[in-house]
Amino acid sequence: MTSEKPNQSGESRWRRIFNNSSSSNDSSDVNKTAKWSLGILNPKDTIEVPGSVLLLAKHRNEPLGLRNVHARTSHSSIPTGFPVESPRLSTSSRPSVPPAPPPGSSTDADPAVNHDDDEIEAMKKTSDGAIILEPQPEESGNDPLNWSSWRRDLALLCLGFYCMLGGGMTPIIAAGFTDVAKTYNIEVETVSLTTGLYMMGLGVGSVIASPTAILWGKRPVYLASSILFIATELWCAWSPSFNSLLIARVFQGIAVSPVECLPSATIAEIFFLHERAFRIGIYTLLLLGGKNLVPLVSAAIIGRLGWRWVFWIVAMITAFGGILLFFFVPETFWDRRPVPKVRRSSSRPSFLRRISSRHHTPGVMSPQHQPEEYFETDHAAQSIPTSPISPHSPRKKDIHVGFAPDVDSSLPNTRPSSSRSYHHPVTPPAIHVPASTSLESPGVGIESGMKPNMQYPSLSGEEFSEQNLGRLPKIRAYTHNLRQQPPKSFMQQLKPWHGRLNSDSWFKVMLRPFILFAYPAVLWSAAVYACSIGWLIVVSESIALIYRNPESYNFDALQSGLVYVSPFVGGILGTGVAGKVSDVIVKAMAKRNGGLYEPEYRLVMAIPILITTCIGLMGFGWSAGERDNWIVPTVFFGIISFGCSLGSTTSITFCVDSYRQYAGEALVTLNFSKNVLHGLVWSLFVTHWLKSDGPKDVYIWIGIIQLILMLFTIPMYIYGKRARMWTVRMNMMEKF
Repeated sequence: MTSEKPNQSGESRWRRIFNNSSSSNDSSDVNKTAKWSLGILNPKDTIEVPGSVLLLAKHRNEPLGLRNVHARTSHSSIPTGFPVESPRLSTSSRPSVPPAPPPGSSTDADPAVNHDDDEIEAMKKTSDGAIILEPQPEESGNDPLNWSSWRRDLALLCLGFYCMLGGGMTPIIAAGFTDVAKTYNIEVETVSLTTGLYMMGLGVGSVIASPTAILWGKRPVYLASSILFIATELWCAWSPSFNSLLIARVFQGIAVSPVECLPSATIAEIFFLHERAFRIGIYTLLLLGGKNLVPLVSAAIIGRLGWRWVFWIVAMITAFGGILLFFFVPETFWDRRPVPKVRRSSSRPSFLRRISSRHHTPGVMSPQHQPEEYFETDHAAQSIPTSPISPHSPRKKDIHVGFAPDVDSSLPNTRPSSSRSYHHPVTPPAIHVPASTSLESPGVGIESGMKPNMQYPSLSGEEFSEQNLGRLPKIRAYTHNLRQQPPKSFMQQLKPWHGRLNSDSWFKVMLRPFILFAYPAVLWSAAVYACSIGWLIVVSESIALIYRNPESYNFDALQSGLVYVSPFVGGILGTGVAGKVSDVIVKAMAKRNGGLYEPEYRLVMAIPILITTCIGLMGFGWSAGERDNWIVPTVFFGIISFGCSLGSTTSITFCVDSYRQYAGEALVTLNFSKNVLHGLVWSLFVTHWLKSDGPKDVYIWIGIIQLILMLFTIPMYIYGKRARMWTVRMNMMEKF
């Protein structure tokens, strides 16, 4: 008996939960919450915390803690996919390929994708029938998911080309800092402000571009970005003074900012889940290639033609990229928020009741005598999954993502009053009818078998007040119109914008990313992400001071640019290794934990991040300070890039896995931290520090700072799960 007790205590709690044993001892053990789980502290009252996922099988999972997740009160740039008020399924299935979140992140199990086994056969699949299409495309040629593959891939490549240009603008004249200093007769250390202020523009621009894209669509943001991008490049090339160049770089950062915060959302809107991982990889590769290859090309231009010609040439190329955006990247928005089916009355109203409803005096009928369909439709409209609360109704702060109670148990007993009412059938072109009151599912004709252009059934028993007809959710109207129309022609899709897509407050959407700084997991991710990208920028600002110094290596502009080959190779290797190694570690830990996945398992990658970044930073500074052969600091530059790629990938993945419903806002938070709180701040003093103390002392101290930062991963790993539960209880995002 004593030999069996250790085995029983070491047995996974989840294995005992799903054990069919009926003994009272087993049931009492199940009700107890284990304090520790692979070094992670569980909340005292429950282990079901949003973000945790129970992996039932290779392609099946069960998300935990959905009862505690609060419903969103505003829209997001990235579809979150969280089911709201959806019934719990005994088993869940999902596509064989997991979804791909924003660049650098990877998931093993997406809690947003669960389908009843009985519904799988009716779902649309790939041509070979092996993979269920997720999300399910609608029966409309205007649905971006129904576009041909070559058309969607062409849009991705055109957008990726533009992102490659934008990604390379940060260190574009780093190899020519010495030339810029000579032009304006200033110190070389001061030229680094062109990079810092550009990054400030990136951070501020992402805060502006993201809410604008949510409210008015991504196409107008992309087009306006390209126009402003070209204008600022011409401004930089013409700048008569250094102050003029600095101001131009600020606006250039604002113009380029959409390439960091919007392409992930565009990819999520035009590709299925099983297609996104590869396309996200293409986008990441192009963005990474721009950051490392564009400075190499610009160095050659600086050496032959001068630094001003860099901006002239990039302006020409950007004009070509803007033309590609205009012709081949249409608006990709499509409202896929599910609309619950309306439970119809089992018996048809009597003849006298139908006659009386037609001749009823407006404003007399009491709420309890309204048609039953009205109440059920209203109730369904109030429980739309992950949809924001209507701005025209009182906001409820305690709405949760959970599982639906009995529909009959919670019917509303009030309705808006109006002086006039109409009783008439509703036809498809009448977009004045809110989608939430439609008798159809979100994809008209998919489940009902009706054709997209077929008329709706008569709703003679329904009443739609004149006041309500003027208060429609425009986001529904936009997609509803496209559902009823034939596929748009190529010329029709060239329309720059389609009006306001929803009625959210722009300032509210803009401020939401800053609230996430109060979330410990997001704060840790923001710090690690900012340093992971920021140290590469710091090294780029040091290139001219170290490699073009006559007393050390005495490189010219082209030779300094060729140094960027090392971080390019290191970055590609780091990005590829990070996802694979992280997935292996996470799967092994989840298996050891009885199939329960925690986002904190991603933090184990902090060990290789700490080792590679600290060695790379200290080695780069030490070898440059000792004036070793040029290849030595160049190799350490590649090691820094390798470690920083691990850091950026891990931070994004951990953040998205912890708060998937806030992925869109979290990307803005991380980019703002990287660009403003790190990029701008360090550019103000790092080159002067480097000039006074030398690269050896500077980079040893930077390595120590990185070491101290990564040590905060230990408490984040231990208390991360409790912190997630604390943020759910506080509900700061939805109280705002």
